[in-house]
Parts: sequence; C-alpha cells; structure tokens
Amino acid sequence: MIIVDGSSLTLEQLISIARENEKIQISAQSKKRVRSASLFVKEISESDKAVYGINTGFGQLSNVMIEKDKVELLQINLLMSHACGMGEPLPLETVRAMMVLRINALIKGYSGISINTIEQMELLLNENIIPVVFEQGSLGASGDLALLSHMSLPLLGLGEVFYKGERMSASSAYRLAKMKYLTKLGPKEGLSLINGTQAMSAIGAIVLFDALRLLDYANLSLSMTMEALEGVIDAFDPKVHIARGQLGQIEVSKKIISYLENSNNVTRQGEKRVQDAYSLRCAPQVHGAILDAFKHVLDILNREMNAVTDNPLIFSDEKEAISAGNFHGEPLALAFDYMGIAISEIASISERRIERLVNPQLNNGLPRFLSSNSGVNSGFMIVQYTAASLVSENKVLAHPASVDSIPSSANQEDHVSMGSISARKSRDILSNARKVIALEFLTAYQALNFRGKDKLGKRTKIAFDYFSKYIPFIEKDTIMYPFMHKIEELLLNDETYETLFKGDE
Repeated sequence: MIIVDGSSLTLEQLISIARENEKIQISAQSKKRVRSASLFVKEISESDKAVYGINTGFGQLSNVMIEKDKVELLQINLLMSHACGMGEPLPLETVRAMMVLRINALIKGYSGISINTIEQMELLLNENIIPVVFEQGSLGASGDLALLSHMSLPLLGLGEVFYKGERMSASSAYRLAKMKYLTKLGPKEGLSLINGTQAMSAIGAIVLFDALRLLDYANLSLSMTMEALEGVIDAFDPKVHIARGQLGQIEVSKKIISYLENSNNVTRQGEKRVQDAYSLRCAPQVHGAILDAFKHVLDILNREMNAVTDNPLIFSDEKEAISAGNFHGEPLALAFDYMGIAISEIASISERRIERLVNPQLNNGLPRFLSSNSGVNSGFMIVQYTAASLVSENKVLAHPASVDSIPSSANQEDHVSMGSISARKSRDILSNARKVIALEFLTAYQALNFRGKDKLGKRTKIAFDYFSKYIPFIEKDTIMYPFMHKIEELLLNDETYETLFKGDE
C-alpha cells in the first residue's frame, strides 16, 4: 500500500502502481485539504459571481453563464462531450499511472473536487477496473482533455473499462464487481478531473523508467563489443573523464571499467592500435550525455508528478479562485522531445558498433559478417541492415512535436504544447532503440565465440553466459529472426535486468 499525499510520489512508486498493481491510500491530511477547497467551490456555485468552469462554459464559451440548476449537468456534459479520443487504447499500465497521477494532483486541495469523487477513482484503481483511454486526441494544453475524459467517464458508469482481462462497458464492470458508480458530479468536478497533464506524464514517465534501464543495457552491450573488437581500455580511464567534469560521462566510464574488470580481450593503447573509432572511444561521452539528459527529464517529471495542473485554482484559505494556465504541457513537451532525441542516440551509436563487428575492414580480424564460411553464408550481414533501418526510423520520429501548435476553441486556446505526442513519439523511439541494443548483444555474442569467450571481464562473462542459455553460436546460415526477437523479449524482462545488473551501483 502506497500512501499518496500530493507531494512525495516518486517514479519508482509510480511504476509499482502502474505495473505491479500496487494499491494506494490517500493520506488523511490530503482529505482535509480537499474538503476545504470543495466547500469553497460550493459557496461560489451558490453565488452570482462568474468563475470559470464553475458556473460558466468552457474554452471560448467561458463568457456564457450557466444557470444554477444546470451546474451539475454542465460537469457531466463536459466529460461526455470531451471524450473524443481516437486510435488504439493506451496500455493498462499507462492508464493506471494516469489515474494515480490525477489523484495525486487533486488531493493537493487546489481543485475544489469532492473527496467522494477522488475516492471513487481510488476504488477503481485498487480494484483494477481500468478505463479504456484512446491514445490520440490531446493537444497538451487545457490539459490532456480527451484522454482524461475517457479516464473519468467510468466514475459515472459511462464509457468502457478493462476488468478481469476483458473489455466491457463500465456499467457491466460495476455490476460484476458489485460496486456502485457515481450518479452526479458537483460544481467544477468534471473540469477538475480533466484539466491536467497526467496522460502525457504517465506515458513519458514509463518511457523514462525503461529508457534508464535501456541505457544500462547499452553500457553492457558496448562492453561486450569492446571485448569482441579488442577495444582500447585507456579511453575509459577515470582521469580522462574527471578532467572534463561531465557527471554522466564520469558515471558511465566508471561502469564500463567495472564491467570489463579482469578482461583479457581488451587492449591498451599502442598494443594493437593507438586509438579506437568514436563509437567505442567516445561511448562514455555519448552515453554520459544521454544519462544527463534523462536526469534532466527526471527532475522535471518529479516536479510534475506532484504538481497542481488544474484551472481555475482554488485557494480556499484566501477565498480566491484564480484562472491561469498550469495545465499547459510545455515543460513536459520540451522534456519528452529531448528524451526522445537522447534515446535515439543510444541506438545510433550502437548501430555503428554493430557495423564494426560485421565489417571485415573494421572488425580487427574477425570473420566477414561473423560467419566461418562467408560467401555461401551471409552471416550477420542483414542484422546490421535491420539496425540501420530502425535507426533511420528514429531519425524521423525524433523531430520535436513541441515546436508545433494549432489553435483551438475558436482561437481562445491559441498556443498548445503537443506534449502527449512528444511522449508517444519517445515511446516509439524507445521500442526501436531496444531492438537495436538487442541486435548489438546478439552480434557481440556471436563475435565473442570467435574472439575469446574464455577471456571475458567480470560483468561481460555474466552477460555472455546468460545469453548462451537462449541463443546458440550460429555456425551456418539459419533463420535469424527468432534469436533477434528472443533477446528483445529478454530485455523487456525484469528477471534479465536483475540477473545482469545484480550488485550494480
């Protein structure tokens, strides 16, 4: 049980809730704050003062006053009319992350929503009744309106959900679970549910968690390639990286040195060559810059996961309701575009190492395309083609979404972030990059069977032995894709990560 209080949610906790179905509980202090703001919103709704989203229309309709007897209907209409998502449903883990992120924002006590409505979402999350949320339709400003509307409809028994492995109407799930749904929403409650950045935050947070893991894998695949190509270890000397002072670079070089400890495959400068190509020699600089980029994104995300992203904001102590723009996704949109670019670089430099492994002019004496009888056998030639294709696809996807904006709501909402697109693009880039790292592991594994699998370093031996359980040394041409797919599958497995990085700092 994870206690949520609006201020202390971490990425690791978010992943536990999203992926491991960890249950949550709202802190008692948070409930007090929610009740205070909710009472003030009720006061406003009973007055004649116009306050956006409480007794007015939305967007360009903000100047339209709503009759007091239709204030509750306004909120239900909002959810129904704004549930305009398209495309495929988001993965369940992403929607679970959306739900807890929205709960965490609402319990800060600046939204004016009732505690009953928040607890209804808490109930759905803990019972694993997960809304069907379509991935397309958010502009990333005014909140992730369409996506959060789909997330919120089931609170009222509307829309669709996934329950016990099946997709069904929300009303059917309530019936099966013997639970009751809400029959109404109070003033501002619909708006409070959908004014926020929680869709893009959820998608991007999961991508970031997995990208940090992929970078660990990339450091290890690099280490195996270093062994296979008899790389010059001097370039990883800590003194070099301390002299520059870039923190990610220092951290990566330290890891590579530890992974290659006791290796008799790597060489010293001048033994076989003075220096290596950039894809080996500059790997700490490139991987380190990627790590620094991820840490920058994590810093922004940590703040956003515990942020108030509603509009208007309710300051119950001061008796104020202020219309502003905390729902605008620009901080995340820029960060997730940056993250996507950084992830694409993991694959870009990895593909260059794959090329060096298979190219007889570059692989320092290994067989052509890593085949003992090349000519009749093509060996790993097309493995590199596939890696190149994936890297090229990522170059297209890495174009930033945040530089675009299309006005909406009759030009009232005239600049938007497109942050959900930034997040989804980074997810696709990650998937491609993971495939490339899987191909580097496969290729380096094959190469080490020629080079010296008995002379491996401390961590590279663990990796080689682990992969040997699942993939063979390929002596002659065979159907390759099952081995390629198998390593990708392994990289998605928690057990693989725990095995390969046990004891890693």
